[in-house]
Amino acid sequence: QAQLVESGGGLVQPGGSLNLSCAASGNIRTILGMGWYRQRPGKQRELVATKLLIGDETYADSVKGRFTVSRDNARHTVHLQMNNLKPEDTAVYYCYANRIVFTTGRGPFDTWGQGTQVTVSS
Repeated sequence: QAQLVESGGGLVQPGGSLNLSCAASGNIRTILGMGWYRQRPGKQRELVATKLLIGDETYADSVKGRFTVSRDNARHTVHLQMNNLKPEDTAVYYCYANRIVFTTGRGPFDTWGQGTQVTVSS
């Protein structure tokens, strides 16, 4: 079973920046999609940004031009650079890996990280 470990959350002032990182562990061959979702207080979990193995990226309209998703396919990591943060970006951010295939051939599986808190406040 693959595990996702996130890091990089915290408290930042409006207009500031944070970089979230997520690493997938296990004997992984490929991961089709990796990315980030968030759950704001009182809201459902929503897509923030994802990046496919072949490079295609998807962003929520609310973060376009401010957030950038990147991944290292060899290391099975994904990062989210968040700039010009706003109070409405406050949420628990979850890393997501889609269609994981292990070196043994088992898969595909999907899995989530445990979440990391991002708070944007003055």
